[in-house]
Amino acid sequence: MSHSERQPIEANDDGLPRWYVVQCKGGESFRAAEHLANQGYELFHPVLQVQKKRNGKLVWLDEPLFPHYLFIRLDRVASNWRPIRSTRGVLRIVTFGNSPLPVDDALIALLREQGTEGQEKAANVYFRAGETVEITEGPFKDLQAVFASHKGDERAIVLLNLLNRQQQLEMPVANLRRGN
Repeated sequence: MSHSERQPIEANDDGLPRWYVVQCKGGESFRAAEHLANQGYELFHPVLQVQKKRNGKLVWLDEPLFPHYLFIRLDRVASNWRPIRSTRGVLRIVTFGNSPLPVDDALIALLREQGTEGQEKAANVYFRAGETVEITEGPFKDLQAVFASHKGDERAIVLLNLLNRQQQLEMPVANLRRGN
């Protein structure tokens, strides 16, 4: 490997591999992750499972926690940084000034820990006020409502049209899914 293929060393670099952020082309973070992994790079691409309609049916899909970004672990001296730029799906390595800025290892560790704890299809919890939702369980099953607010992590307040009046109901967030 020639010197031009190596990234310059920062003045206070400890020589240990660090995590950096790779910006991916729109909608291509999974492609970029696959191609970088095939080249032998160590990656972290956190994903969430979200419920979406596909062909009229609700299905669970993996979506990036950080759309358009993933993390790559590189050694400032020994790693070959050159192929990263030309990898399919990659736009660039995120820099501050002209130097790639390392991400704190503790942040990556926290993201990994949170990801393993919250894998029970929790992404459906994040509704926005005013969003149409469908009630999936209980006496109001299959009715459309308007999401009003979260009440803690597991409960929600929705507005439901009953007897020609908008009624406020509290129910488990797990009993809701995105409406049409």
